[in-house]
Amino acid sequence: MTDVVLQTALAYLLGTLMGGQIIGWLRGGVDLRKQGSGNLGATNALRTQGVKFALAVLLIDVLKGVVASTLVPLLPTIDAPIVSRENQAYLCGVAVALGHCYPVSAGFKGGKGVATLAGVFGALMPLSLLLMLPVFVLTVIATGYVSLATIAATSMALFYVACVGSAGLLSPAGAFTGAMAALVVFKHRENLVRLARGTENRFEKAMVWRKWRKH
Repeated sequence: MTDVVLQTALAYLLGTLMGGQIIGWLRGGVDLRKQGSGNLGATNALRTQGVKFALAVLLIDVLKGVVASTLVPLLPTIDAPIVSRENQAYLCGVAVALGHCYPVSAGFKGGKGVATLAGVFGALMPLSLLLMLPVFVLTVIATGYVSLATIAATSMALFYVACVGSAGLLSPAGAFTGAMAALVVFKHRENLVRLARGTENRFEKAMVWRKWRKH
């Protein structure tokens, strides 16, 4: 039991290492919480600081998801494990996502967990990520709505577990995916309201489809 708690807590602490804060500190004190949407994630970094800044933020946030779900469960244990290593990996995946969304180091005001969850899915269910990425990219290109693209990509993770993967929804993988899909929707609840009202911000530069049609 001790090992489960310690590893899960470590994964949470990894999640609190916010790429937006780290790169902002390296760039002379840039605080994303005071710019744009106030979010510490890569999307706000891209809109307010540019591509290089955003890519650095993205890299950190993705890598901590990978490390938390793959390396943390492999740490030496003191007690006999009470859960399988696979299930512990999913627990650490949940913990690192919660650490990113609600980091104690930033007053529990973090990002929306998308990049970190991409790292977890890439590590634990890489085939699901192969479905999620094209859906995300195509939705952004077609609509310009990053929030809509995120939710669409998350729905593909549920589709993968339910219809493609061997585990099914009634499994640790299914429980993890369902819980993380609910977290993503919850974190984007304000975006969904704006989408319904037609006031959501578009990522105009990414709308290649509209530009192509004009030509």
